Amino acid sequence: MAKERLDVLLVSKGYFKSREKAKGAIMAGLVFVDGERHDKPGSQHNIDCHIEIKGKPDKYVSRGGLKLEKAVKEFNITLKDCICVDVGASTGGFTDVMLQNGAKKVYSVDVGYGQLAWELRNDPRVVCMERTNFRYITNEDINEDLDFGSVDVSFISLKLILPPLKNLLKPGGKVVCLIKPQFEAGREKVGKKGVVKDPSVHEEVINKVIDIAVGLGFAVLGLSYSPIKGPEGNIEYLLYLINGDNSNEIDVDVAAVVSEAHSELT
Repeated sequence: MAKERLDVLLVSKGYFKSREKAKGAIMAGLVFVDGERHDKPGSQHNIDCHIEIKGKPDKYVSRGGLKLEKAVKEFNITLKDCICVDVGASTGGFTDVMLQNGAKKVYSVDVGYGQLAWELRNDPRVVCMERTNFRYITNEDINEDLDFGSVDVSFISLKLILPPLKNLLKPGGKVVCLIKPQFEAGREKVGKKGVVKDPSVHEEVINKVIDIAVGLGFAVLGLSYSPIKGPEGNIEYLLYLINGDNSNEIDVDVAAVVSEAHSELT
């Protein structure tokens, strides 16, 4: 019996219009094959297998929520009653994940305007901070210590975002940063349409961001990869940090994470 990748099967059988959406649903744990959950897009299955989609694929206001959802699950992050910041909130996918996991308040910060989903904009737990460049944010703008922060920004390096974020976090506060190689690598290493495909460049970029974070006083608690690619097809990575306390710091295997990401997403 012929076999095919699970994400390809989902598209060919009409469950999803694109492999990207199929991968997101698979890695969110929504896809069952012959009664068993499978969360690897590249897993091989008989083409006549029985597939079920359980749950709502679009359970957040944007597909970006799947990125933070994976981090919350994989790193076992507790957000109940936390005061959080969503840096680069856009439509609010990360904000939505925080709220659905019990966050008490979320400061949704973005340099743009009019992007945050209406339902989040009207949620009393959300403080919408539009037209706000996080690089220049201070404790006067957010006048309380934060328990958790997420970062999903474009066209700017994390080296410019992590310092002001650290100043807002309480000791022991946690952070999930989305590392985007195309905005961290040198211009000469970025390919057509802003895509960085070389795994060695991905490793270089991740190690650079880790060095920056540690130099600022963060400790590394985990590293993984986003379950879905960025808009232009870039693989992105999830870095989990803690402010100060390094008692639970781990020595992440960057090469192994990059290898697994490329195996699953390319």
